[in-house]
Amino acid sequence: MANSGDLRAVTFGAGSILLVGASFPVTGLLQGYPVLSGQALRYAIGGLILLGVLLARGRRLPMPSLRDLVGLFGMVVAGMLGFNAAILFAERYATPGFVTAIVGCTPLVLAIAVPLLGKRRPAVAAVVGAAIVVGGVAVLTGGGSWHGPGLLLALACMAGEVLFTLCGIGPVKRLGAMEASTWASFIAAAGGAVIATIVDGGGAWRMPTLTEATALVVLGVFVTAVAFTGWYTCVARIRADRAGVLVGLMPVSGLVVSVLLHAQALTVTAVVGAAAVAGGCTLGLYRRRVSARREPSEARPALRPAARR
Repeated sequence: MANSGDLRAVTFGAGSILLVGASFPVTGLLQGYPVLSGQALRYAIGGLILLGVLLARGRRLPMPSLRDLVGLFGMVVAGMLGFNAAILFAERYATPGFVTAIVGCTPLVLAIAVPLLGKRRPAVAAVVGAAIVVGGVAVLTGGGSWHGPGLLLALACMAGEVLFTLCGIGPVKRLGAMEASTWASFIAAAGGAVIATIVDGGGAWRMPTLTEATALVVLGVFVTAVAFTGWYTCVARIRADRAGVLVGLMPVSGLVVSVLLHAQALTVTAVVGAAAVAGGCTLGLYRRRVSARREPSEARPALRPAARR
């Protein structure tokens, strides 16, 4: 059995991914609102919420070092503003199912890349579990199709998703999950505001309608403040290669919400895909924990349990 810390981290990570997946219908409410300024407002709301929580807990927001800023800018440029822009452009040349299927390869990339970057061998169970998740996402989304630069843009979306996690590992380790999420949100808000003003001019800052304002608040509070902190808390606790399998829950959450809203029917294929994702997550998380306990404790005597990072 895993210890309570691991279970809590997995719960945070899974809950964060489920929130992101469930937010897709909410994002659709902003189709008529300027994209860049909408993103800036959403991240500003998230950053202010996180800063308020930190101050309410008697904690301060530490200043990031130059090394932290590199990671934070990577999170923002690739994983936040860049990812959202890539999604918008990708869906002009590819079906949403195809883009989702490509982004669904993220768990496999993380399961292989994270250990190699840390000079470790990828865990077989984590890789197999991630591969099952990827297959489940492909079945769930139906694969889809693309034309022109659709494949390259979908791969850019996947790269943004991967880099959002990889670039955040260092800042989260040194600053904390909530603190790093706060800084990333403020940087994204400022960057999005500047780009929106340059690209869209005065039209970037029209007053949102009540529906649009509600959507921005929901995205800022739940998908930014809550989900970012929960995800990085999970990554810091169980490592990104294990946490990565949870990304496969995103389309499952989107499916559930779409079915509840009667936006699509529940099919046997979708159920099979969702079941495969669940099985892959179980293997990638549970089996990886078992193998971790059997790893040598490096500098400690062999009979003593290895300290968790």
